[in-house]
Amino acid sequence: MALLQISEPGQSAAPHQHKLAVGIDLGTTNSLIATVRSGISTVLQDEQGHALLPSVVRYLPNGDVVVGHEALAQQSTDPVNTIASVKRFMGRSLKDIADRAHIPYRFVEGDEGTTKHLLLQTRAGLKSPVEISAEILKTLKARAEKSLGGELVGAVITVPAYFDDAQRQATKDAARLADLNVLRLLNEPTAAAVAYGLDNASEGTYVIYDLGGGTFDISILKLTKGVFEVLATNGDSALGGDDFDHRIYCWVLDKIRGGSSSFTPLSEEDTRLLLTKARQAKEWLTNNHEAQIVCRLSNGVLVDVTLTAPQFIELTQHLVAKTLSPTRKAMRDANLPLEDINGVVLVGGATRMPHVRHAVEEYFKQEPLTNLDPDKVVALGAAIQANMLVGNRSDNDLLLLDVTPLSLGLETMGGLVEKIIPRNSTLPIARAQEFTTFKDGQTAMSIHVLQGERELVSDCRSLARFELRGIPPMVAGAARIRVTFTVDADGLLSVSAHETTSNVEANIVVKPSYGLSEEQILTMLQSSFGAAENDKQARVLAEAKVDAESLLTAISAALKQDGDLLSMKGKQKIIAKMDVLKDLLLEGNIHAGSSGAIREATEALNAATEDFAARRMDASVSRALAGKNLDSLKI
Repeated sequence: MALLQISEPGQSAAPHQHKLAVGIDLGTTNSLIATVRSGISTVLQDEQGHALLPSVVRYLPNGDVVVGHEALAQQSTDPVNTIASVKRFMGRSLKDIADRAHIPYRFVEGDEGTTKHLLLQTRAGLKSPVEISAEILKTLKARAEKSLGGELVGAVITVPAYFDDAQRQATKDAARLADLNVLRLLNEPTAAAVAYGLDNASEGTYVIYDLGGGTFDISILKLTKGVFEVLATNGDSALGGDDFDHRIYCWVLDKIRGGSSSFTPLSEEDTRLLLTKARQAKEWLTNNHEAQIVCRLSNGVLVDVTLTAPQFIELTQHLVAKTLSPTRKAMRDANLPLEDINGVVLVGGATRMPHVRHAVEEYFKQEPLTNLDPDKVVALGAAIQANMLVGNRSDNDLLLLDVTPLSLGLETMGGLVEKIIPRNSTLPIARAQEFTTFKDGQTAMSIHVLQGERELVSDCRSLARFELRGIPPMVAGAARIRVTFTVDADGLLSVSAHETTSNVEANIVVKPSYGLSEEQILTMLQSSFGAAENDKQARVLAEAKVDAESLLTAISAALKQDGDLLSMKGKQKIIAKMDVLKDLLLEGNIHAGSSGAIREATEALNAATEDFAARRMDASVSRALAGKNLDSLKI
């Protein structure tokens, strides 16, 4: 029975349709995708019932790519081609990656002439963190479209609040490669607050303490009748659960070395194996007093050590303390006493560690809120925001007032930084400031855009450079150049410069040096489209081969059984057609474009055997009727 689409008189039914939008938590350790169904935000599961997708990508020898649990299972046996925690490398350069000796990947610096971003060497060639992250996003997108039964209108993707411009741009590039329409980049703590605020009808001032696999964020938000105002944010984009794993790994190394300086360096496989065992021990100690770490290394060394909960706390206490320093700074920036905090929300799998929860409770003098799954809360909040942005009606419409995590400015004479937009400014925002020339007759100005809190250019991150040319020659200080910084709701920056007397203007959408160029993105997209076409051709070829081989087998059996029904000439005609098809199926003669030829030869063979098939049918009927009385066959 057909279903009726109900609409207002004179209006299309389309506006009343629910648009498919999702929230994506692109995590260091695990990633999730969620959507709003029947007004409730819910995480989507895969066919095996898993909500969490391990953020692990493996490149196989045959050119295939596997993502998630299947890749995770092989990271100890194929560590170079199995990339985990790629989020820590997003928007980074080689010099940003500390302690590379204990990370089982082969890092390469991009060519200076095009890009300085980090690359990883795999059997599939050099891969950027953007490309690797895109594979994770593609898998999540496919899960959502299969679960929801249609194409996605858009997605809200979450990022750590303390991600800088390069890291945010890299995230957007990854989404573009995955063919996702990004509705907005949303800070992870803000997404968590959205989930808690709507689910619990909370109002007041809340702290979001977000310790994930690779990043730490602290945000202070004020919730008032659907308005989420971020008062302050701080954090560390290189601190997370991975660092706790690394401390256990180093402790195990010390144990098995036993003070020997002649210990053979670990292979990449052994390094990944010990890191995996360290993570398992960390998770075990969440609910147990001690964890046993047992494995055999490739050099024959047997590892058999026991780590107790007090030892683990002692090993990692400094890491927990590192989270409290940004917390204090955020509280100072928000100008709030501890008594004004109505609740502390824990986000991220690493907050399950008991000594982390104890430290948070001790600092804020109250028990943290943990009634939503810390692994899922960010994705749930992102889904709520995505649902609203695509225009699906909601009784809980909300306004997000997010902030920029780091100050933005430009270089002035003497290598100093002039801040245009201070950190913790509410987004979106536009700020302008006037500058002038330094020398008489100066007709151009170089503008160097920077991000950071330090006063010297050398201590801040360079984002972009561009030039304003055509300034009328004047005495020094006479020109008036108005520089405008604009940061959109995603936290991405554009800068323009305008000379007021001549109306000369220049502008730039800041594309950080560690991001991908437009040409690189287009090349990657074209490559993925090309691969899709190759996959399609391969599938058509495989289907044609199966049909052809099946027909050849059936005809060979028929000739063996009933070949005497044919004349010698008729039999030779069929055998000749079979030989043509067999020749096309020979391994050396098969190529991507031969599926059409195989189909034609298969059809020709079918046509050549039509008379033979009819004769076999007649013979079969005759055999069935032999010795039967016609009257006995009447119904």
